[in-house]
Amino acid sequence: MCGIVGIIGKGDVAPSLVEGLKRLEYRGYDSAGIATLVDGRVERRRAEGKLANLETLLRDNGLAGRIGIGHTRWATHGVPTERNAHPHATARVAVVHNGIIENYTELKAELTAAGQSFESDTDTEVVAQLIDYHLQQGHTPEAATALALKRLHGAFALGIIFTGHEDLMIAAREGSPLAIGYGDGEMFLGSDALALAPLTQKISYLADGDWAVLSPTGVTIRDREDRLVNREVRLTQLSGALIGKGQHRHFMVKEIFEQPQVLGDTLNTMLNPADRTITLPELPFDLGGIEKVTIVACGTSYYAGMVARYWIEKLARVAVEVEIASEFRYREPVMTPGGLAVFISQSGETADTLAALRYCRTHGQHTLSLVNVAESTIARESEMALLSQAGPEIGVASTKAFTTQLVVMACLAISLARAKGRMNHEEEARLSQALAELPALVSEVLRGEHQLREIAETIAQARDVLYLGRGTGYPIALEGALKLKEVSYIHAEGYASGELKHGPIALIDDSVPVIVVCPTDELYDKTASNVQEVVARGGRVVFLSDRKGIDRLATKALATFEMPEVDTFVAPILYAIPVQLLAYHVAVAKGTDVDQPRNLAKSVTVE
Repeated sequence: MCGIVGIIGKGDVAPSLVEGLKRLEYRGYDSAGIATLVDGRVERRRAEGKLANLETLLRDNGLAGRIGIGHTRWATHGVPTERNAHPHATARVAVVHNGIIENYTELKAELTAAGQSFESDTDTEVVAQLIDYHLQQGHTPEAATALALKRLHGAFALGIIFTGHEDLMIAAREGSPLAIGYGDGEMFLGSDALALAPLTQKISYLADGDWAVLSPTGVTIRDREDRLVNREVRLTQLSGALIGKGQHRHFMVKEIFEQPQVLGDTLNTMLNPADRTITLPELPFDLGGIEKVTIVACGTSYYAGMVARYWIEKLARVAVEVEIASEFRYREPVMTPGGLAVFISQSGETADTLAALRYCRTHGQHTLSLVNVAESTIARESEMALLSQAGPEIGVASTKAFTTQLVVMACLAISLARAKGRMNHEEEARLSQALAELPALVSEVLRGEHQLREIAETIAQARDVLYLGRGTGYPIALEGALKLKEVSYIHAEGYASGELKHGPIALIDDSVPVIVVCPTDELYDKTASNVQEVVARGGRVVFLSDRKGIDRLATKALATFEMPEVDTFVAPILYAIPVQLLAYHVAVAKGTDVDQPRNLAKSVTVE
């Protein structure tokens, strides 16, 4: 969620800190700040709101110093004000923090009684005050930090600098990701490799419980038992160029229009067009022996898992459960020995999904992750990671990451069916061909953007919107409703069409647009019947279907959007595109912050 950048440099680091924070804006935030050492003393600049406000402050009141830390904050404890913005500091120490300190109330009371004076409403300030307290007892920065870390409960990634120590920065990780970057006489700290890409490509990742002492010449890492450890240094493939919007108004629409390319890139890693077969990377377990699959994810990734359930059960005849990660481990689910647990996360850092992965590992499951970040924690802790090739996704509302996740899960479903002996070559070739045609079909849908923009003008006037779908169209209805809520702030709900008569039909009147996902598959007639029920009650239907489907119901709809005829196997991937575009254009019509919607973060790294 929040973002951390730290630099021990050769010159003034403030500009580079701000540049690093810009690369973390996609994670979501509501205030920002940096701290450096100036003549050995901690100096800070903090601002509520966007980074532009911090930049204005720095132009008016610059900040020198060759060591510093920076932070973009997504408010948890305390409202998003300058007073609560990071870094938090005392006369002796400054701290930036991602995560939540669960026992901060207890620590704050203890420290207040000991004479420490608090200035903010945040949980983070207890870290600075606790380290400060130990410094006053005569401990070195390293010893003071080690003592403080042993008192903290919760999830945290920390960057810490100390008055009078211009060659010293300390980092610590428990539950929240943190990367160390290696330079020539410089060292760097960041929430992810993207933040550090302009500075270095040599990266190592702290493990849970690690704390690290950085100097200009290197780093010393200790584990939670204070034992010296080594962490692999690897080269990241991320570009140092700051990612821009190109010719597009927002990142979200840019990423929607990148889908033909990234779907093709993803397919190229698994699909052989010559013989129309699917080849996954070599797995460390036998797919043919899998009798149950458990898919765990959050948000949009959860809906990708729901689509995959239809595919896997139909093609491979293997039982599938799809679980919301934040609920999964708390009910202590019974796991089938030798089952396959699949974890879907764009960032690969989603806290609940990572916790579910660790639960499954300890309960005899093979673990397979589907992520968009190869260096992420979930990828590193899985037996095997499958990578979508979406590239960096900056818009908070996921678009291209979702459809590339679907492509990977479709390939997994085909591979599992083949391994179980339930798919012959002819069927695999047919489905592979359907996947191969997707990039061109997505381009065709995108060419109809102007029609969706016109439909969006009407939807933007609504207070409530319903989405309906059957089969694999049902998760797309859920995803469409989520997208609309995320970026336009209109209340929307997705329903399985067959559930309409079991309650939601009471909501239908002429003020409620109903968006129907309806390819001409084996369930078309049933969905068409539900549309008739909506129309009979004054509902305003926006009908997404191909020409055959539209011809049968066009007179009943407020608006239609014609989709290409497509194999039903890949229909959910294609039908995700118009619901993304509708959400985007509704948000633009309403004037919301499309790329960074209020209260949302790109990567949810705390529970």
